[in-house]
Amino acid sequence: MFESFGFDTLTAPKAAVWFALALGLAFGALGQITRFCFRRIIDGDDRGQATGVWLTALAVAVLGTQGAVAQGWIAFDDHRFMAAGLPVLAIVLGGLMFGAGMILTRGCISRLTVLSGTGNLRAALVLVAFAVVAHATLKGVLAPLRTALGSITLDVTPALPGPALVWAGLVALVALAFALRSGNRTGTLVLAGLLGALVPLGWVGTGFILFDEFDPIPLASLSFTAPTTEALFYTMASTAVEPGFGAGLVGGVLVGAALAALLRGQFHWASFESAHQTGRYMTGAALMGMGGVLAGGCTVGAGLSGIPTLSIAAILAILSIGAGGWAMRGGLSAVSSAPAGSATRQAPQPAE
Repeated sequence: MFESFGFDTLTAPKAAVWFALALGLAFGALGQITRFCFRRIIDGDDRGQATGVWLTALAVAVLGTQGAVAQGWIAFDDHRFMAAGLPVLAIVLGGLMFGAGMILTRGCISRLTVLSGTGNLRAALVLVAFAVVAHATLKGVLAPLRTALGSITLDVTPALPGPALVWAGLVALVALAFALRSGNRTGTLVLAGLLGALVPLGWVGTGFILFDEFDPIPLASLSFTAPTTEALFYTMASTAVEPGFGAGLVGGVLVGAALAALLRGQFHWASFESAHQTGRYMTGAALMGMGGVLAGGCTVGAGLSGIPTLSIAAILAILSIGAGGWAMRGGLSAVSSAPAGSATRQAPQPAE
């Protein structure tokens, strides 16, 4: 469709960067206002409200995405979520690692990206460490391990069986039923719905509006694992490489979160308080970096954007991330309740 616009100098890949920047600006602002974060569902002080925000976004994302599929605007037949052979070991192990890491850092990577834009230097350092480890797992020294784990597959159908719109309606109905009873204000749920609408907007934007058969771009929407590595690489070598969708998205999130925080008087600098706290956060960053690649995405890439595709791989990934989070939360609670030495150890300062 893009070639019908008649641009002489703007190509589809260049337009995708600007499109991703706009998506990122919206996500950064809405994420900062709603405090959108999957980790809060497991380990937050307001788990019910956090769940309501997340599920509202998911309901809109599922309905919008499958509605676009029904219209014939996009299709996921060739997307990596629908690849033949489910790399079950990589997904489960990666999900468990990512879930454990987000508890240690007190924020999933999307939330930490938003927090980085609000002056949180803890989150910013985690973001950089996450990107380095993720890049090493994608293309560096950890890539052989990723390849080995990914070679262990199950021959299963890549998507949920049956009518896609029925599944979308069921997921949205259950999600909204809980969200409306979560204790959130109506305005908060509306903003969460707008955040969720960014997912089908991303899919339709890259897969339909910007589709150019002579200069194609990958079908993409909100995600943070590969885009964060791309943004880091572009930051270090911008004179040698062109920016892509991922760099635009991450840059937009940082700017959008910063603007929202400044306008609401919530921008402030924050840093680590102890070496122990720094070690905990860096360990979590490494776990999330490797885990996000193995699982095929983070809580947004595999969760908020992945579940609407009705992919078995995405659903398994988000379930594994949740299990890893619960396991780490339980382990930390057991350690903190131990009588020996627990009273003198400094509690980790929240990322939020």
